[in-house]
Amino acid sequence: MSIPTLNVGIAGLGRLGKRHAEQLARHTPGARLVAACSPVAAELDWARNELGVGRCHGTLDAMLADADIHAVVLVTPTTLHADQTIACLRAGKHVFVEKPLSLDVATCEAVEAVARDFPQLVAMVGFVRRFDPSYAEAKAAIDSGDLGRPFLVRSQTCDQNDESGFFVRFAGSSGGIFMDCSVHDIDLARWMLGNPRATRAFASGSIALHPALAEHGDVDNGLGIVEFEGGARAVFYASRTMPHGHETTTEVIGTTGTLQVGMGAHLSRVQYRDACGVGHRALPDFFARFGDAFRLEMEAFVAACRGERPNPLTLNDATEATRIGQALTQSLRSGMPVNL
Repeated sequence: MSIPTLNVGIAGLGRLGKRHAEQLARHTPGARLVAACSPVAAELDWARNELGVGRCHGTLDAMLADADIHAVVLVTPTTLHADQTIACLRAGKHVFVEKPLSLDVATCEAVEAVARDFPQLVAMVGFVRRFDPSYAEAKAAIDSGDLGRPFLVRSQTCDQNDESGFFVRFAGSSGGIFMDCSVHDIDLARWMLGNPRATRAFASGSIALHPALAEHGDVDNGLGIVEFEGGARAVFYASRTMPHGHETTTEVIGTTGTLQVGMGAHLSRVQYRDACGVGHRALPDFFARFGDAFRLEMEAFVAACRGERPNPLTLNDATEATRIGQALTQSLRSGMPVNL
């Protein structure tokens, strides 16, 4: 049964959390942002002053005790995702949790088990690229048979080099480049190929610009190959060192055709010609590329909570992405293929 308005509380008001909060407060039909949770006082002040959120809490437990809240959006550190998702479900709240659900497969499976006890609640993980209009068009074309049988996905997430080494400081808790950077590509590949089971993974990588990553067993450029049941394959490239900007691209190859999404990292359709040559401006970051997708993702979550649409993502999608990402990380560190 649909409820007139979904009252939402958000936990975590960092860079991404603020974007989700603004979306819920100003642009998501059927939703009302009524509460916020953060251990950082300045973040709660921002929620009060910028978004007019009246109920601000220092802990998630305090926010979950509010019976007027129907759903919670978790944009907290990865290490908290699983336990907080379980806490939301046991408190009777729908829950949206940013990726990854956990860096550990067994923990993901434990969250799935709890969610099965609450079938009336929506539990959704933030694989935002599925909601990007271009990726949605590509998936529809594949499902319509336009490529014949898809058998190979090549996908990459490449970030502009951050000389301050922002991501290096979090390398100890991020899970490594494949869990932090390639997890979206992993989910896309499974989605485009029809969710086959992964059977083997191999990865390699190099440190081009950030030697401090070595102490965490991580790299700033990684390559991975995943084999699936039925013969399909996926190839992933992740980079933190692009000089020009952000570049998310995906190619799907089928028996009768191919398609490409995002090639060229174009910020717009404008092309420039001058004495330096011919070119275009590049996307600066992930948000510039996927702004529409973030909006559509939150609209889909709210609609599912209100009973207007089915849940577009399952917790098992998150579990399988973690399973593959962890196998790639293990292979990177060992130099050997990993059987799943």
